[in-house]
Amino acid sequence: MRILIVEDETKTAAYVRKGLGEHGFIVDVADNGLDGLHLALNGSYDLVLLDVMLPGLDGLELLRRLRLQRDTPVFMLSARDTVPDRVRGLELGADDYLVKPFAFSELLARIHTVLRRGAGKPATVVRVADFEIDFVRRRVARGATRIELTAKEFALLDYFVRHQSVALSRTLIAEHVWDMNFDSDTNVVDVAVRRLRAKIDDDFEPKLIHTLRGVGYVFEAREP
Repeated sequence: MRILIVEDETKTAAYVRKGLGEHGFIVDVADNGLDGLHLALNGSYDLVLLDVMLPGLDGLELLRRLRLQRDTPVFMLSARDTVPDRVRGLELGADDYLVKPFAFSELLARIHTVLRRGAGKPATVVRVADFEIDFVRRRVARGATRIELTAKEFALLDYFVRHQSVALSRTLIAEHVWDMNFDSDTNVVDVAVRRLRAKIDDDFEPKLIHTLRGVGYVFEAREP
């Protein structure tokens, strides 16, 4: 999942970006309100983390303009801690509001809550044959076998599962999982898929990750 942080405090943005990255999110950062609004309107984000006091365009005005065009979930982070401040943010359409300083564990838990309750958001648990993934608890299993994945392996599997039966090119996978433009001379995607297959497919049936020659990969349970 992709999150946009609009935050002009460099240390705060780096701290949150690092933490979210460790939990499998792809994170972009804008350090002013104008760039943040541009990215929020033109990018594809599952959630926006928005500071209130920003150069160029303050967070409340950014939120007001964003709500005219997009219903992307918005989570406000601010040092403004009065009740009127919080009410103003929520009235403009914020989905949650957390006052700085905050504990990252609370921020992460509340982000998951916002993502879960959003209309049209994907299920938190997905089952395919004997395969099960819990996106919130970050648990993966095949039957009774619990499977441990690295953060990057989980992010790759997350992307596959959320795009079941969709042909995914290596370029798309590299962009969404590694946040990079694909270099055709590298085989980072193939290596990562091979490692993921070894954990979730090699010892189980049916196989779920299939190679599409000349294209990339598709995640689906096929009839024998």
